Amino acid sequence: MFKAGIEIHQQLNTKKLFCSCDSDLNDRVLGEFTRVLRPVQSELGEYDAAALMESMKRRTFVYQVTENSCLVEMDEEPPHDVNMEALEVAVLVSLMFNCRIVDEVHFMRKIVIDGSNTTGFQRTALIGMDGYIDTKFGRISIRSVCLEEEAARKIDEKEGIAVYRLDRLGIPLIEITTGPDLKSPQEVKMAAQILGYALRSTKKVRRGLGSIRQDLNISTDGERVEVKGVSRLNLLEKIALYEMERQEMLSSLAEEIKRRNPDLEHIEILDVTDIFRETKSKLIRNGLQKGHRVLGIRVPGFSGLLKSDRYRFGKELAEVVKVIGIPGIFHSDELPNYGIGENEVRLLREKFSTGDNDAFIIIVAEENKGKEALLYVIQRIRKAINGVNPETRGPRDDGTTEFLRPLPGSERMYPETDVPPIRITEEMIERLKGMIPKSYEEAIRDISERYGISMQQAQQILDENREDDFSFFYSIYPDGNVIFRVLFNIIPEIEGEGLDVSSIDSGVLEKIFSALAEGRIVKEAIPYILRDFIANGRIQFDEFKPMDEDELQAIIESVVDENIGDLKSRNVEGALMGILMEKLRGRADGEMVNSILRRVLERRGVSK
Repeated sequence: MFKAGIEIHQQLNTKKLFCSCDSDLNDRVLGEFTRVLRPVQSELGEYDAAALMESMKRRTFVYQVTENSCLVEMDEEPPHDVNMEALEVAVLVSLMFNCRIVDEVHFMRKIVIDGSNTTGFQRTALIGMDGYIDTKFGRISIRSVCLEEEAARKIDEKEGIAVYRLDRLGIPLIEITTGPDLKSPQEVKMAAQILGYALRSTKKVRRGLGSIRQDLNISTDGERVEVKGVSRLNLLEKIALYEMERQEMLSSLAEEIKRRNPDLEHIEILDVTDIFRETKSKLIRNGLQKGHRVLGIRVPGFSGLLKSDRYRFGKELAEVVKVIGIPGIFHSDELPNYGIGENEVRLLREKFSTGDNDAFIIIVAEENKGKEALLYVIQRIRKAINGVNPETRGPRDDGTTEFLRPLPGSERMYPETDVPPIRITEEMIERLKGMIPKSYEEAIRDISERYGISMQQAQQILDENREDDFSFFYSIYPDGNVIFRVLFNIIPEIEGEGLDVSSIDSGVLEKIFSALAEGRIVKEAIPYILRDFIANGRIQFDEFKPMDEDELQAIIESVVDENIGDLKSRNVEGALMGILMEKLRGRADGEMVNSILRRVLERRGVSK
């Protein structure tokens, strides 16, 4: 059964969380320094599995210093006092979701050694818990609202060196975590829309790509998979659908493994480099030229499970080794291929002593790194009998996901000793209760009534965070339906034609709506004006000046004379309107054209 929860991470538009630096992104680099990060034991003497896997990459981190970073971001001095403005926003959001507010805020350190934090950890604090929101799908529980610091911005990575910029590090971040109450991919998207609106309604959040991210926690058979860092709302439903299908495949695979009952406890890593001394495979030959070895394993009972119409477990294993820095794997379900010939496959089967139901896997890598990677592959193969593996995955632009690391455990969290506890007073809570904005449903209804548009249109404006733009354009030209058509129909239609609409900003639209309000153009001209602007980089109104009624009457008479004899359609009026609007190219109001056309047809006794 599908069930999911969602985590929303939203940057706040305040100063940074533990210093007074601005939170704007800054591309002016003043200098840089280098660090190497290693995992540490928890207070119970345990290592976090995700941190251990990250450390296997053996990367060096270069940090670029910017004008809006200081010694706090560099981890050269302790954090300053907590930004109280950011803390109050977190309390306000907690109240909006009916949460129980903590008496004292205690910051914790969450181990993160992927380089995104100079300290090797992220500071985070619980603000509210045990809340809820009511939706048309039912009540969704809000498990927690946390306040934490944003990670550094990744700029580049190559050959074991990752470059991060400190401008983003330390920006206040609110994390909202729901319970596993979402029963379909559609509910996942709906929950993200409601939570996103609630955050925006505080008027204290940053806008733009990357300022809000969603993590999905999805389960179909009990184990949880986290999909980390979805930045586009329109991908959520697609990713949820993909994960549902992927997890169902893994559950089916587990049942097949149980049926076959292979011995997976005695898998041995072998060096098979000698088989490929004369290989035609460019991938393997390039590796051998670098001094790499070809290593492999026999996988008992897995023939047809690594790649077939039903199973794609080989893809899962390839993702595991890619994280460690090895491009991929070769396996018997897809060989011969990639320049590996039938004779090499035969020799591999002899070397591994494979039976008819067995598979084999080989990789090309530096010897020690390759053995580490294959140990992870063996571990993952053994876990396959349990079905879905609890792990963290990343989103791809096509709506699929890829393995990132094992799911973090409690071993990654320990107390922050440099930040004293902060008392949440009753006075603060009562003051913030008076600042709670309208609910999602109330906001939709308000937009619909204010601009004279449908509830569906109002919801789209809210979900796509266009209310400020809409309000501004409405103050220039007070016709909500026309503005909606321009923003949500005309511009996307032009983009669908393959044209680049990125230059159509609010300044361009302001001029167009002003011309519309002044009567210099009619609404039908807008698509033509926008296409002309994209092509020529200028806004041209003169050639779209509205025709007077006499000129329009003459053109309509002429078009009727030219086409009336050829029209066989029962809808003569509709057919002629299409011809006229194409000919007029936005120089006449559609209602006026239709009115004159009807009079012309009536005088001629033509049925509509």
